[in-house]
Amino acid sequence: MRGDGSEAAGSFVADLVDELARQVEVRVVAPGPRQAREPWSARTEVFRYAAPTRPLSTLKPWRLDDLRWIRRVWLGGLRATSAAIAERDTDLLALWGLPCGEWVRRATRERGNSYSVWLLGSDVWSLGRLPVARQMLARVIRQAKHAYADGYKLAEEAQAIAGVPVAFLPSTRRIDLVDPLPPRREPPYRLLFLGRWHPNKGVDLLLDALTMLDDSDWEHIECVEIQGGGPLEPLVRQRVAVLREAGRPVKLGRFLTKPEAEAAIARADWVLIPSRIESIPVIFSDAMKLCRPVIAMPVGDLPRLMQETPCGILATTVTNEGLANTLRRATQTSATRFTSGIVSQATRFDLATITAKIREGTSSLGADQAGSD
Repeated sequence: MRGDGSEAAGSFVADLVDELARQVEVRVVAPGPRQAREPWSARTEVFRYAAPTRPLSTLKPWRLDDLRWIRRVWLGGLRATSAAIAERDTDLLALWGLPCGEWVRRATRERGNSYSVWLLGSDVWSLGRLPVARQMLARVIRQAKHAYADGYKLAEEAQAIAGVPVAFLPSTRRIDLVDPLPPRREPPYRLLFLGRWHPNKGVDLLLDALTMLDDSDWEHIECVEIQGGGPLEPLVRQRVAVLREAGRPVKLGRFLTKPEAEAAIARADWVLIPSRIESIPVIFSDAMKLCRPVIAMPVGDLPRLMQETPCGILATTVTNEGLANTLRRATQTSATRFTSGIVSQATRFDLATITAKIREGTSSLGADQAGSD
């Protein structure tokens, strides 16, 4: 649950557990190298079930070894969940819908406890397309005391699956950097892309857009940092090399630890979100908490968020040309003009507020977390 910062979901869960443990005793069901029961902190205990080192979403049931792991994880997670609630009456929060939502549903059915479920896009947009998984997910949502989703559109689609209300509740992580310097009022600006080098995240669109900028555009840009890693690494390295040979100030990095990521955001003036597919990326809430405006594609919940409370500039189309035009607009205006909107957005993603909402209607709480990719 504590990693290198490259996995946003894992970081979010660890921070959520720490915040909940300030208020109540927490038990966590989580993957590990073997079945175990271990202390996490003075008020947190972890119940481990054995899981493979690679993400569970990569397991394929038609591969014999993977099928064995799927069965082992399913049974191990169910046993760990039952063990975590065996000694006390408690309400449970399932992160995420499947498989841990089903573990919690079965465990609470036997003991009469209630549970809540918090859904991610992988639950609804991936597993929700599979008939059997969709039926299981609908049952988990319908029988939950409270159902949440970490995106507006995601909540609407989850509600369509289950036929019951699903509330929006954003996932976010704690920011430890205190009092970062404000962004610059005028160019030249420092721009940052921080994320997976994957087609969904649009890093290739960003590189295309940077190539389309001319000398006069680059006069407004001090540097562009591209941090992260992923399957598009060969393309990213090749395209960055071409930009650098042309004299463009582009810096190529790597996956960053959480403190390194916070420092990278704080030294930028604009945070870039060129995604093709997105709900509400964790980099968005990180940028808001560190008072950085964003340059983003009009995908997922970003248009709604940014139109309700202006906190950056939204492209008009999800294309390299649309992004290039938006970069030109942003770098010719003041990066501080969105400060009031950014402060307002940051309150929406306050971790203490989110945990308070989770605890509403629950007398005590355990956390069930099944790992994510």
